[in-house]
Amino acid sequence: MITIFLLPPPHLSLPIFKLGDRQLLAIPVAGSESHSNIAQVVTILIILLLVATGVALVSRRLRIPYITGLVLAGLAITELLPHRIQLDSSLIFNLFLPILLFEAAINTDISRLRSTIKPIALLAGPGVLLCAGITSVLLKFELGLTWIPALLVGVILSITDTALVISVFKEISVPHRLVTLVEGESLMNDDVALVLFSLILTVYETGSLSPLDAVQKFLFVIVGGALIGTALGYLSIGLLSQADDPLGSILLTVAIALGAFQAGEFVHVSGVVAVVVAGLIVGNFEHSQMTSASTQVTLFSFWEYARFGVNTFIFLLIGLEINIITLWQTLPGVLLALIAYQVGRALTVYPLLALVRFFDRPIPVRWRHVLFVGNIKGSLSTALALSLPATLPGRETLLAIVLGIVLVSLVGQGLTLPLVLQHLKIAYRSESYQKIEELQAQLMTAKAAQDELDSLFKSGVLAKSIYEEMRAAYQVRVATSERTLRDIYNQRSVHSIESRSDRAKLDAIRRQLLLAEKGALNEALRRRILSEEVVHERIKTLDQQLLKLEDD
Repeated sequence: MITIFLLPPPHLSLPIFKLGDRQLLAIPVAGSESHSNIAQVVTILIILLLVATGVALVSRRLRIPYITGLVLAGLAITELLPHRIQLDSSLIFNLFLPILLFEAAINTDISRLRSTIKPIALLAGPGVLLCAGITSVLLKFELGLTWIPALLVGVILSITDTALVISVFKEISVPHRLVTLVEGESLMNDDVALVLFSLILTVYETGSLSPLDAVQKFLFVIVGGALIGTALGYLSIGLLSQADDPLGSILLTVAIALGAFQAGEFVHVSGVVAVVVAGLIVGNFEHSQMTSASTQVTLFSFWEYARFGVNTFIFLLIGLEINIITLWQTLPGVLLALIAYQVGRALTVYPLLALVRFFDRPIPVRWRHVLFVGNIKGSLSTALALSLPATLPGRETLLAIVLGIVLVSLVGQGLTLPLVLQHLKIAYRSESYQKIEELQAQLMTAKAAQDELDSLFKSGVLAKSIYEEMRAAYQVRVATSERTLRDIYNQRSVHSIESRSDRAKLDAIRRQLLLAEKGALNEALRRRILSEEVVHERIKTLDQQLLKLEDD
């Protein structure tokens, strides 16, 4: 028989559950301080979840970006919470940031990233240095800052956050290459900006850092992070291929995402680079046949939900962190800083991307407008601002300015970005383009189902009669889709405006095939099947064909 004895110590009252002479469990009662704290946390979480649900419904009805709605809702509900919540930079760095980076990396196609790597590297390398430098100089003279605070804020404001931009892209379909350019720049931009921020802090704390030491530390941090990410990425691939289990895959990838960041920080290299590299490896190998379709669907669905959940909480918390009174007091500084970082971004995006046409496919001017208007600040800028040293002169003012910039950026640019995309007509899609995509979806899903059926049949799960019947049904869908697609391609006019988007779709397929040819040539060269002279000549021809293709 189980009996309960109430044994009230002087500071705490606990009901003790006992079975005979054995104590089983001690649970704090309502009067305890720890139980009260937990109850308050749960209450706050319930309020935030309800607010996020309401924001999702309202933003869809009003057709405004969800993230913009979250920040505004955070501002509005500050007084409704039992206690004021303060956003901790360590929470963003150690939990939120690895999850967001890993999710973005596993959903990035390496072949597309490779085809756009030159403009991405230009923006994320020299672009960050140029933007941060111009912004810092303007901040120094506009706000009268000393060099170290100006440089730190300049780096913070050179970071781009793609969460809102990508959410708008999902509502308004844009060319795939533009999406890859935006996502790729953000992935690399974060790495470079964090290293620069760390180097400036080192100068502030030590008083000096030679240019040679700075370059060496920069390379060591980047390369070291990439090596750790590569090792953990391939390790996880081996484990995933051995245990094809959806729930186990989720646990493993979460451990890799968080562990890669911690491992990088532990050995004093870039944890951000480690997470991104590990995510790229896991995401692109997961598309292979090493894991089943159900495992892949479960895994990617989990990470999509994780990204959505993290963004929901982080942007609500950003809204809660902003103090309207302090924002009003620092409004002149916020506006001057806004002008500074927009000038820095403009003098980076337009000149650098104009140079791309000399060594890669040119970037359309309309895309440059999108990259300029989409220069939105978010979670990482907030985290870096919160991590500014307490001894930094004018820290509270700088923090208020950055948070004000984040608010203005998320609300102002977030609301205008859909209008800019519509005005630039980047999202133009013909009816035949839509029809082609629908048929392609039918074709891809039917063939994927056939592949899964083949696997089930070979493993003995399906009887031959059932296998043949189900495969024949899918084959009818494949044949119908292929026949309709062939008719559309044969009927389309090469010179009509309506076929412009269709040609872009075909060029996207041709680009993927040309990249596959380049991959095969490089593999043949690595295995010494073909000579270097022949391979380089053929790759040169393929590169020329790639440059002639229309942007998709």
